[in-house]
Amino acid sequence: MEKKEESVLEGKKVLIADDEPDVLETLEELLSMCEVVKASTFEEAEKQLESRYFDFAILDIMGINGYKLLEIAAGKNITVVMLTAHALTPRDTVKSFKGGAASYVPKDEMNNIATFLVDILEAKKKGKSLWWRWMDRMEAYYKAKFGPDWKSGDKDFWDKFTFYT
Repeated sequence: MEKKEESVLEGKKVLIADDEPDVLETLEELLSMCEVVKASTFEEAEKQLESRYFDFAILDIMGINGYKLLEIAAGKNITVVMLTAHALTPRDTVKSFKGGAASYVPKDEMNNIATFLVDILEAKKKGKSLWWRWMDRMEAYYKAKFGPDWKSGDKDFWDKFTFYT
């Protein structure tokens, strides 16, 4: 990891909610410069969101009702990154962004989680959309996984998405 990423993320409070212990451990290691709180169930994550402030919440979708947690976190102005393996679809990507997520990261890209968080902080600092760099980072991945027409299911959304970034 670059020094810039470490220093920008130093001391940030991050909730990681996922039902897979290895994902929790990996993310905790990748974000060792942050103050990390882990939750392995919806109830644990909900309790943390209701009782503490976090700079970021990294939420699994399927295993812990991530969309409900997104709703709670967004209501508390916590910056949310959705992390998924099983709900990895263009439709779920749109649902996450429309629900208030700042980013949507496939689990097979989680080694780059610090980069995604730094992108969000940089966007905030520059007054840009939090989605600012997401398309740059993920478009080739999505084309490879879902084909060149992956945006066609919600063309209006993606046209606006590109406009705001």
